Amino acid sequence: MDEIDRAILRELQSDGRIAYADLGPKVGLSASAARQRLQRLLDAKAVQVVGVTDPMAMGGQAMALLGIGVDGDPRAVADELAGRTEVIYSVLTSGGFDLFVEVVAPGPRDLLDFVNDVVRAVEGVREVRSFPYFGIHTHRFLWDVG
Repeated sequence: MDEIDRAILRELQSDGRIAYADLGPKVGLSASAARQRLQRLLDAKAVQVVGVTDPMAMGGQAMALLGIGVDGDPRAVADELAGRTEVIYSVLTSGGFDLFVEVVAPGPRDLLDFVNDVVRAVEGVREVRSFPYFGIHTHRFLWDVG
């Protein structure tokens, strides 16, 4: 991946629907060259272009990052929670928690009920720490592409 590829990715992070006619000049290429570059990145599976929803705009009013400690295999807990509509994503870690799970709920009470009635009830869950955030949420999925 060279600097032009990284420039393409930065532009796509800003506007995933940018037209090639606009993308090319921003990264120093023609529209067709920008399209070919992006297609090469897609074919190599170095990048995916996907739509990401904002859970707060979709009706959720309470979100939290859950740090979960697990006795046993955390993958089993992650798999069980991944099937729940409240779960946005889960990630296995090697730090202080075995698993992080981000969840969204219609309101604070629903969030509390989900943590207490669903997450804590999953076999192997030893500990749950909730880091809630309410109200306006600005979810930004930006990674430094160099």
